[in-house]
Amino acid sequence: MLNIKGAVATLTLNRPELGNAIDLSMAQAILRAAISCDQDPAIRCVVITGAGRLFCAGGDLGSFTAAGDGVPGFLSELAGVLHLALSRLIRMAKPLVVLVNGPAAGAGMSLSLVGDIVLAARSTHFTPAYGAIGLSPDGGLSWHLPRLVGLRRAQEILLLNRRLSAQQAQEMGLITRLVEDDQLLKEGDAVAQSLAAAATPAIGRVRHLLLHSYGAELEAHLEQEARGIASVSAGPEAREGIAAFIAKRSPNFHSGV
Repeated sequence: MLNIKGAVATLTLNRPELGNAIDLSMAQAILRAAISCDQDPAIRCVVITGAGRLFCAGGDLGSFTAAGDGVPGFLSELAGVLHLALSRLIRMAKPLVVLVNGPAAGAGMSLSLVGDIVLAARSTHFTPAYGAIGLSPDGGLSWHLPRLVGLRRAQEILLLNRRLSAQQAQEMGLITRLVEDDQLLKEGDAVAQSLAAAATPAIGRVRHLLLHSYGAELEAHLEQEARGIASVSAGPEAREGIAAFIAKRSPNFHSGV
């Protein structure tokens, strides 16, 4: 379910009766929402959260069973659609906030890690879950996890199916910070509004640079930084930011955009 309020779009996983488990229909809905968020210039920040008690229980195992002997093809399609959505969300030129309102397992844990800012309710916990049902990860979990917590911890978490509390997740750097349960939406809205008021082109360039930093040689990355700052400086938001700094006032990055 996609709700747009001002410059902030909130994508809510909305199958609370099933723990927001992801079936093909939900994966397709996430992809459609991701495309809309990516392409709508009026949207300056995207928020992902879950409805009900859980953030996301992972894949819908009922749909796995229903696929019968065709489950390999079904999972290839399901993961493929979800991955297209995640790629859009991760590569779009605007910030992404994830509010983990409850337990996140399997693909739900994968989805919880994609944000630039990840706030988790204190009562929540994270579980890879894949090994418990004889599967390997999808949703980018094996890509994000070692980058966030290091290879050794990622190996332990995935191979031993280690469940992490929100406190442990914060200590490991898996999330940005934990928040009291009744303050999650308020804190999340404050972060989203702050990001929506910032210079979106600059944030988009930061996201791009960080995403590509691990695989780039130093000189190649420096060139990307040089090209990036030059490109962003040509836009109205950079001109407004510089003018505001010189005039000793707060910038209005919506002006002239």
